[in-house]
Amino acid sequence: MRQGINILMYHQVGEFAPMKAHRSTYCDHRRFARQMAYLARFGYTVLSMDQVLACLRGQAPVPPRAVALTFDDGYENFYEYAYPVLRQHGFPAMVYVISGLLGQPSSWFAKDGRDTPPLMSAARIRQLHREGIDFGAHSLTHVKLAEQHPQRIREEVVGSKHALEDVLGAAVGHFCYPYGSHDLRVVDAVAEAGYQCATTCVRAPATRDDDPLTLPRKAVSWGDNLVGLFWRLHFKNTPKTAPIRRPGQSFAAQR
Repeated sequence: MRQGINILMYHQVGEFAPMKAHRSTYCDHRRFARQMAYLARFGYTVLSMDQVLACLRGQAPVPPRAVALTFDDGYENFYEYAYPVLRQHGFPAMVYVISGLLGQPSSWFAKDGRDTPPLMSAARIRQLHREGIDFGAHSLTHVKLAEQHPQRIREEVVGSKHALEDVLGAAVGHFCYPYGSHDLRVVDAVAEAGYQCATTCVRAPATRDDDPLTLPRKAVSWGDNLVGLFWRLHFKNTPKTAPIRRPGQSFAAQR
């Protein structure tokens, strides 16, 4: 098996009541702090997503215990709870933001009766970008892209890229599929939009056998203690669903 990189997937980080459902979209801030301390203490190398790409392209060696940290949706609680911990350890991170909903409530939670915490504003995103946090696009309106018609797919994929580039004043090369929803039509639209990398919710380490536009990740759940994190990092390596890969587009095939 090729040496892989564990791309961890977080959503909200904060203080939450005990829960039985939707656990993969929450992380208690105390557990998050312990998880980051664990990575720092036990020799994990935390890579930026640009560094992940370089390693998988064969432009740099994959370091031992390589991980990357990604955060979906771009909640304001990232700034309050996650960012101070990342800054303490000097860890890079990628935040995928919903470019058409900046500064608004996360309204899609309402149908489940959940709280709708605010998303980061454009000003907050610019601030964090200046301080070293990376940002990628996560669509315009947080829809399941595989369920949309081609024109809507293109609007969501291209529009989110342009909107985020306007906020940052910099090129955006990273995308994340909302809900992990994608098919070959969506992946092709992401390629045509000019993204260099995109992440999914398929569970596995990322290797050179992967398509750069369908990289797998491992979700960190609300209930994960350090044993759970270790288990995810080192043993949860088999995807529940087969990855979608464009023919001939893996890192290994492109070399």
